Amino acid sequence: MNMLSVFDNGAPPLCPSPFNMASYVLACGDSTPDKIALSVLGSEDWTFASLKSAVLGTATGLLAAGAVPGDRVLMRLGNTVDFPLAYLGALAAGLIPCPTASALTAHEVAPMIATLDPALILLDPDVACPPHGRVVQLHTLRAMRDLPPAKFHMGDPERAGYIIYTSGTSGSPRAVVHAHRAIWARQMMFDGWYGLGAEDRVLHAGAFNWTYTLGTGLMDPWTVGATALIPAAGTKATDLPALVAAHKATIFAAAPGVYRQLLNQPQIPAMPDLRHGLSAGEKIAPAVCARWEAATGTRIYEAYGMSECSTFISASPAYPADTSVLGRPQHGRRIALLGPEGPVPLGMEGTIAVHRDDPGLMLGYLDAPDETAAKMQGAYFLTGDQGSMDENCQITYLGRNDDMMNAGGFHVSPVEVEASLARFDGITAVGAAEVAVKENVTVIAAFYTAPAPLDEAALRSYAEANLARYKQPRLYIHMQALPMGANGKLLRRALRQHFEATR
Repeated sequence: MNMLSVFDNGAPPLCPSPFNMASYVLACGDSTPDKIALSVLGSEDWTFASLKSAVLGTATGLLAAGAVPGDRVLMRLGNTVDFPLAYLGALAAGLIPCPTASALTAHEVAPMIATLDPALILLDPDVACPPHGRVVQLHTLRAMRDLPPAKFHMGDPERAGYIIYTSGTSGSPRAVVHAHRAIWARQMMFDGWYGLGAEDRVLHAGAFNWTYTLGTGLMDPWTVGATALIPAAGTKATDLPALVAAHKATIFAAAPGVYRQLLNQPQIPAMPDLRHGLSAGEKIAPAVCARWEAATGTRIYEAYGMSECSTFISASPAYPADTSVLGRPQHGRRIALLGPEGPVPLGMEGTIAVHRDDPGLMLGYLDAPDETAAKMQGAYFLTGDQGSMDENCQITYLGRNDDMMNAGGFHVSPVEVEASLARFDGITAVGAAEVAVKENVTVIAAFYTAPAPLDEAALRSYAEANLARYKQPRLYIHMQALPMGANGKLLRRALRQHFEATR
């Protein structure tokens, strides 16, 4: 019997070549062209035929705008259907889309532009962006949908497909490069997490321009010929169960915070067609799962992944798990829990790691081979998260091995928040930490030193101008001194302890 924390059960699927990510996502819809692929609830419907036509028309327009295959295209678009259409249109044309959160400020986007050197920026006028010479305005982008269709740019599945950003412990967001074959890897989630089939109607509570929504809420349903349902922008969490019922959703997906919010109402409307819920982005509390099951009669299945690798540990209808654990590695994954000397014994804490050959793993950090190599240990990529594996290969999440914070499913680097606030006039030192304000609810707090407490309204206004909303501290706490270690390093865990001790 293997007594080490290693999971290796079946080879991952081999991606065909030549390959194009957008072509793969849209292929199944060719057999049901008149079926609704996307319904923006209360607003507009898209059939598989109209979706494909708009994507390939967009591809034609982007190429006509001067981009050539291999060029990068920065996406500064809002929470509208324009986001997935532009994303798939760029992929179809062989361009490399770089989706970014619309909440980012112009100050945060400027270094991304410098790093990416995009051939085009797709810009919604309501989304912040520094001036740039090659901008495609939203009205021009929308007009591209009606152009003659481009042909899918087929090629090596290992070539760069898209770039997403993740916060790093260095404080500078890191550009993560994924290959076209990353979408091919997601089929391991269909049984390993979703229980997804062509007959499903998947309602995702997230915004169009969130990668969780883009994958779980849109591209994966389209890949199997299912219907994606997206609530209109501004929909309240408490209204979601009624939408699930009215639109006959069979699967509901959201971040843990959404589940907490929608459960804060006296009664949940009946959802007779719903089979189960999905959760990702951060660890969901077992108490929230229990409340959901009591209120709806359905279960929540959780998944674990990261920007560098799509979700690879999960529970599912076929492989249910106790809510105290994350679940088990999906079939076709090779996972290990590593210590300094390699895989740790079952039941022992180790760093969750995924094999370098996983088709969902990134190509690397953009122009940073040393940083990419530093995340490898032998044949495995280190996630930075700690866990333990039992004899049934169920993995329990034990937290981060660094000080990364989680804000509504987004990982946020404390160094990035600190570097921004340190420029505020009057602050002499600052530390950021995620703190618990009540059971199962955490927020980002900024602890700072100054000769006297500073005006909190001014601090909030400064943060709003310089940090995306999800990065902005919700608490500002004046201290006489910040806790420091013997080596002079800030002790962020001590900040959390200070906060808890003074509540």
